[in-house]
Amino acid sequence: MTSPLPREVFIQGLTKDGKTFRPSDWAERLAGAMSSFRPGGSAGGIGSFIGYSPYCVPRVINGVKCVIVSEELKALEPMAWDFVMNFARDNDLQVVEACLLPNGQLAPVPPPAQQAA
Repeated sequence: MTSPLPREVFIQGLTKDGKTFRPSDWAERLAGAMSSFRPGGSAGGIGSFIGYSPYCVPRVINGVKCVIVSEELKALEPMAWDFVMNFARDNDLQVVEACLLPNGQLAPVPPPAQQAA
């Protein structure tokens, strides 16, 4: 039996009323702020490099800037997870749960089953 892949949250650069979020580099800024959250922590020194965390990366999907946030970030650093989710909420951005498949296509995550009352 294989364990399910962690889900991802797509923070889209569109407000809930459909307007494009500004500034235009918001996704790179948000992902840059999360760049130190990496597997094994951040490594400094001469061998270090600048790059995005695999848990929080900017992408353009169907012409819309997004930040893809892995649910693994919540387990690694709950305060970082809260930061990105509060950023989305505070700026009224559209948020979608999904996962990015290896071929680059999106697979929506089905909603949780309704519990019987």
